[in-house]
Amino acid sequence: MYWAEFLTIAVAHLFAVASPGPDFVIVTRQSVTGGTRLGIWTSVGVGLGILVHVSYCILGVAILLSQSPALFNAMKYIAAGYLCFLGFQSIRASFDPVSADQVDQQTEMSIKQAFWSGFLTNGLNPKATLFFLALFTVVIDISTPTAVQIAYGVYLAFATFVWFAFLSTILGKPAVREFMLRAGSWFERGMGIVLIFLAVQIVLFA
Repeated sequence: MYWAEFLTIAVAHLFAVASPGPDFVIVTRQSVTGGTRLGIWTSVGVGLGILVHVSYCILGVAILLSQSPALFNAMKYIAAGYLCFLGFQSIRASFDPVSADQVDQQTEMSIKQAFWSGFLTNGLNPKATLFFLALFTVVIDISTPTAVQIAYGVYLAFATFVWFAFLSTILGKPAVREFMLRAGSWFERGMGIVLIFLAVQIVLFA
């Protein structure tokens, strides 16, 4: 009964998740500098971040955010600040480069940091807020049962994880990492600059 609605959601999500953005950049950075393992844990965080957006859309909080410029701007600046923090952290790390073998010796704390970087990058992204608001107000009919909407949300979170886990697997391959890491400190600086650019973009255009 809801297959047409689900198909529309799946296609819209496919285009959204495949387009370069903060999630793509943070997963790329973690996969190349830390390997597939950290990339996948970052992907888990990104996928669970999707559930944050789904939850407040189902609860109606997204409409409140869209109608309250102060709340939306606060979220926007927090997201931009967090991306700037990651960007400057990446640039700072570029001045103390390590080899691929050294980076592979990750601690449990690194896994937690990878997870939270993915979760916060997605969960705080105001552009994701606007995307899910449009999805749950325009695409999903108001008469669609809450249980079905929750099922949509679980699918979106899982599909997001699968996409970025696949990306992590590719980028985390030794040959790919070695190729990317040949740029040495410039890779980290490039990732940092891109994250700061995305932060500025969020402040100006979200």
